[in-house]
Amino acid sequence: MTNYIIRRLLQAIPLLIIVTVIIYGLLKAVGDPLAHLANDPLVRAEDRALLRRSLGLDDPIPLQFVHWLIGDDWYQRDLDFDGEPDTYGERRGVLRGDLGESFRFGKPVVDVIGEALPNTLILGITAYMVTVVLGLGIGIFAALRQYSFLDNIITTVSFFLFSMPIFLVALLAVFIFAVKFKEWGLPYLPTGGMYDVRGDRSLDELMVRLILPVFSLAAISIAKYTRFVRASMLEVINSDYIRTARAKGLSENRINYLHALKNASLPVITLIGLDVPFILSGAVVTESIFGWPGMGRLFIDSLTILDPPVLIIFVLMTAIAVVLMQLFTDIIYAWLDPRIHYV
Repeated sequence: MTNYIIRRLLQAIPLLIIVTVIIYGLLKAVGDPLAHLANDPLVRAEDRALLRRSLGLDDPIPLQFVHWLIGDDWYQRDLDFDGEPDTYGERRGVLRGDLGESFRFGKPVVDVIGEALPNTLILGITAYMVTVVLGLGIGIFAALRQYSFLDNIITTVSFFLFSMPIFLVALLAVFIFAVKFKEWGLPYLPTGGMYDVRGDRSLDELMVRLILPVFSLAAISIAKYTRFVRASMLEVINSDYIRTARAKGLSENRINYLHALKNASLPVITLIGLDVPFILSGAVVTESIFGWPGMGRLFIDSLTILDPPVLIIFVLMTAIAVVLMQLFTDIIYAWLDPRIHYV
């Protein structure tokens, strides 16, 4: 197993390099990250040219990529053409821990992401815990009562929710639980931000403001997990070894929750492994609708004004999370099913 893990990690290195090169090239081909300054009457053309040189944007794209990756002394250059190098400090490059500086915020990318990432983790982990618990529970409940009245209701609702786009679920949640509840004189839910603008930063305030975005994120995922778990459980329950276990006189709870659930969970582990990395990337639509200051909203804002340093690290973090979660999924597979061996 150790050799397998090391080999998988080594195989991930060229994959991450390819992803980084493609993303860097695409972002550089999209447009000029300083184009928005052209509409600012306070910024002269000479100032834009000086800023472009200071950021190294006048270099060829391959050279910019090398500078971004491994760093160099390009801050020490003659920016104003007076014959003397202008020193702005040392840049070490991404491989040495320097993730660059955001064009939009004018501060290190690690600080920008450090402010948004905890907010996304709060939202994403909460929504995912709700999704896994309810998705597994409802899916198992429906499978054990196949074709019953409740099973038909669960299947219909799951199909309906799974067919809806997330922005529609979010807007309906706002319309019902915020707008209509307020009109009807009922306790209504807030719809924007993590905390009250008046400065209430208590845990209670945060929990209340989590309800709508978590519901919007979890509703569709619960429907997906419910349908997936139900189908997986039914396949296992109808297998020969489950019928043999019943013939031996084992209790239904032991059969369903020890033997059947363990084997039915293998495909579910794959689904979880594919979904978890995207907690880091944030719920782009949901965070935008509810004004949640997380990674998804940061991505939209950075894409709008084309902030390459932030966008590249954002995509690279997601790619690393995908690779690691797939490796973790393989390890969990081998633990759940002793028949699986990795060499």
